[in-house]
Amino acid sequence: MRILVHCIASLVFCAALPAAPAQNDPAFHFHFDNKPGQYEVGLKVIDQYDRSRTFDLESDAPGGPNAIKGDRPLQTLVWYPADSTSGLAMTYGDYGTLIKTETSFTSPIDRGKPQSFVDTYMHGTTEINAWAHRDATMAPGHFPVVIYAPSLNAPSTENIELCEYLASAGFVVIASPSMGASSRNMTVDVSGANAESRDISFLLDFAASLPEADTSKVAAIGYSWGGMSALFAAARDKRIRALISLDGSFRYSPGTVEEAGDVHPDRLTIPLLVFSRAEETLETWDSMRKDKTQCGCAPNVLNEWTHGDLLHVQLLAISHIQFSSLYQRSERFRQEASRFTPADYSLQDGAVSYSWMARYTLEFLNAYLKKQESAVLFLKRTPTENGVLRHLMAVTFHQASAHLQ
Repeated sequence: MRILVHCIASLVFCAALPAAPAQNDPAFHFHFDNKPGQYEVGLKVIDQYDRSRTFDLESDAPGGPNAIKGDRPLQTLVWYPADSTSGLAMTYGDYGTLIKTETSFTSPIDRGKPQSFVDTYMHGTTEINAWAHRDATMAPGHFPVVIYAPSLNAPSTENIELCEYLASAGFVVIASPSMGASSRNMTVDVSGANAESRDISFLLDFAASLPEADTSKVAAIGYSWGGMSALFAAARDKRIRALISLDGSFRYSPGTVEEAGDVHPDRLTIPLLVFSRAEETLETWDSMRKDKTQCGCAPNVLNEWTHGDLLHVQLLAISHIQFSSLYQRSERFRQEASRFTPADYSLQDGAVSYSWMARYTLEFLNAYLKKQESAVLFLKRTPTENGVLRHLMAVTFHQASAHLQ
């Protein structure tokens, strides 16, 4: 749990640490290097409710109640392949505006921790154009579905570049904010992970209503705490055929996985792509669980993942926070985040690593959902053979053993 808390703390570091001018890198500007795929990118925002669950709705009324009970709101962002650039071209400022209506839909809320993302992380970037066009015409076809689960308390927009990139390559990408069981505040426990896991399945139900979405080909992606939730969803919802973890919390809190009771990595047969930051290898901790004087650890998820293919990509030049383009893009990140870069790596190395993370994610999805042989060959090659600069990445692959009967 200590390491899990450290990971979560790195996501909210700006609230805990003052700026350090000596470590600033004002010349750094995050840039996503990957070229878009064959499609334009469309974005639809769907305001919907999960009426099977109650929720404490925020109120901005002066002197009014802090919250009122209602159905669970799920502001749903859908990125999709488009056949034109019809519709409003999105800026990062437009994405920031969506954060203020996450739970209220029609009335912007200006106070509260989620809304502080706008001022904290989007200052200085609001006029920059993104790839997506609001309500653009969807391209004809039947496209695989990717559900994106954000990190602790984060908005759906924390990885805009990744979501738009996948949509340009022929995927329908759907996300909603990270929220707790009964309020906007996510909790670091089984209850919180269960709530986001149910959101993932709700979004899959919604995807089934989209004529262009192929729900026979579904993957879930989770970042940080969202990785825990995505694992829970994959264990319970058999529609999920592949899982991707962006430094997911299940590696740092296997006890939470065990506490869930019905999440058994050793029984899952789907492929798993895990990205992790530079660190001491945590899988070695698993051997210590036999000696309770050293460690009372629960089984390590990656070591237990034996019946599905496992691709582990270590990104050696980035910290936990750099798995999000929203954080890397922000002015505040340039001011404070140098202290989080590993060893002698630069912030630019982190930006390059993010672009490779997106590329490996795409090739993994192409290999396992679209069954593209070229993507399979990409995953089998070494990083250097794929054009990755030396010392940025290490990749290991474990093929699934015989499937469970």
